[in-house]
Amino acid sequence: MSDVIKLLPDSVANQIAAGEVIQRPASVIKELVENAVDAGATDIRIFIKDAGRTLIQVVDNGKGMSETDARMAFERHATSKIRGAEDLFSLRTMGFRGEALPSICAISQVEIKTRTDDSTIGTRLVINASKVETQEPCVCDRGVNIMVKNIFFNVPARRKFLKTDNVETSNIMREFERLALVNNNIRMSIDTGTRVLDLRAATFKQRIGDIWKNNLDLHLLPIDVDTTLIKISGFISRPEFARRRNPLQYLIVNGRNMRHPYFHKAIMNCYDSLIAADTQPCYFLKFEVDPASIDVNIHPTKNEIKFEYEQEIWPILQASVKAALGKFGAVPSIDFNSDVLPVDPLPQGESPERPTLDIPENYNPFVEQQNSFANKFSGFGFNTQENIKGSSFFGKENKSFGGVTDRNNGRVPRNWDALYSDFISSSKNIDEPAACSRLDPAKDILPEMENTSDVVSAICVQHAQSFIVTSSREGLIIIDQHRAHVRILFEKYLSQMEQGDQVSQGIMFPDILTLDPEYQHALEEVGDELSRLGFKIEYEEDNKWKIVAVPAMLKDSDPKDIVLKILESVTEDGVNYGNEGNVVKNLPERLALVMARTSAITKGRRLTTDEMEHLVGELFSLPSPAYTPNGNRVYCLLDDARLDSMFR
Repeated sequence: MSDVIKLLPDSVANQIAAGEVIQRPASVIKELVENAVDAGATDIRIFIKDAGRTLIQVVDNGKGMSETDARMAFERHATSKIRGAEDLFSLRTMGFRGEALPSICAISQVEIKTRTDDSTIGTRLVINASKVETQEPCVCDRGVNIMVKNIFFNVPARRKFLKTDNVETSNIMREFERLALVNNNIRMSIDTGTRVLDLRAATFKQRIGDIWKNNLDLHLLPIDVDTTLIKISGFISRPEFARRRNPLQYLIVNGRNMRHPYFHKAIMNCYDSLIAADTQPCYFLKFEVDPASIDVNIHPTKNEIKFEYEQEIWPILQASVKAALGKFGAVPSIDFNSDVLPVDPLPQGESPERPTLDIPENYNPFVEQQNSFANKFSGFGFNTQENIKGSSFFGKENKSFGGVTDRNNGRVPRNWDALYSDFISSSKNIDEPAACSRLDPAKDILPEMENTSDVVSAICVQHAQSFIVTSSREGLIIIDQHRAHVRILFEKYLSQMEQGDQVSQGIMFPDILTLDPEYQHALEEVGDELSRLGFKIEYEEDNKWKIVAVPAMLKDSDPKDIVLKILESVTEDGVNYGNEGNVVKNLPERLALVMARTSAITKGRRLTTDEMEHLVGELFSLPSPAYTPNGNRVYCLLDDARLDSMFR
């Protein structure tokens, strides 16, 4: 039997490694910029074409590479950052694994020009899918000029996986913002072909203002705490400026961006009762710790970091945030130095006078309820007129069920069927086929829900002002009232849009939009479709837009909020309805969903019985009532078997 285990060629191994290191064009920018930072660059320029599909170019003025180093840099596990395993416990550089450049050249065509400060001639190297095609001398500036062309050209499945230009450009801009925030002492610029962003070398707070503008730096509170375990510096936002969408939350450790849910929760706990439940604060915090107490070698992207003293850092972080909120007046305080209200003491032996109520002499509160109570219990076998008078209903002389007796033989009535007569009669008047004849498609989604013809006529009860509880032949149904209304309104708005172009309605006082770079690009891409739907948005100046008209069906909705939610939906990953990637084609669905979410009743709102019955009837008249358009479950069914098992 021949041997079957073979050593993979380096080109294949690099292509496999690229699956983890290089996920999209933004990953290439991250790796190349971090290499430029490690090389001591003070000016980094980035050029993008076709959202990174055609070209990603990074130019820096770092120390550059020699002819041999330029060739070795693209070999797997070749690095200048470490020499031995002990160096992993004193890392101060961004890269150290030696996987980024080999992974990049394995799935693209790379051209690099580089020169060191002590050389007069640089070197030019061309690599095509890990294969070196050319290496020759050239004239170039000091530093590195690297061009990555046709990313994933030799991996069609990965190239097809890439999202639309708008989504990929948004990811590139987010990655650039993270890199620019960390390296605020370096001048950085980016040109995507549609916009240019040039950031000066500045302080941390100035860099925040330069990236996000909108006077964000004026809404921040500083933090500066230095302990033997950790040093924390940076800024947090005031509670009144917490965001419902797109919160800016950045944690930086020793100059490296990281995601850390544990520390995020510590910060959020400090804002309890200070901000609304559906909002989140912005924060930009830098941690400086001993490199030996953290492990950054968790994932190839190096975004996940393990802390040795994680639990000890938690109280320090919480105390720092709470101190900043209290020091700068973000938390209400009690003034213990203020004078109390003057109160004259009572003379000795006297007690305070009790308040008196002005009540008529013969007042009886139960008599005023006679008519309503009589109407409520009429037809149930009660002699209401005789028993409500005076105190016989609530008196002690009749001890059989509070004084309510049958007028014939004095016994408590047993005609309980009369209590449900209203519901039985009302259910007969409901056109069941019209309300529920289209429920068959729901069988595939919720197979346990087969017959819903009696749902509308059942008793509806609201629980926690968030859920509607009703019943059917199959069992107990629990409905999320917000999601149910979203499902109903989505179908309504989408049906109106499909009927044709919408009528615009002018706004007397136009709303002004100030957009972040990724939202600007999203607005440019979907602007024509928004106009067809009835929006009219005009450019003002300095990244500001004016909403002058909206679709007439929006009525009392907030146009600014709806436009921002549409742009947020467009820039999100994986939020596509219909054909994946076709943002313009799916815009009506996005708009309908945004409008439905904005207009739907919320959790915590008390509903009347009529409102609940109407909502349930509308829901189960839809062809697909089980889920919202984005896949959230609307209701759940507890069948008889499951209910029985709960009481065993």
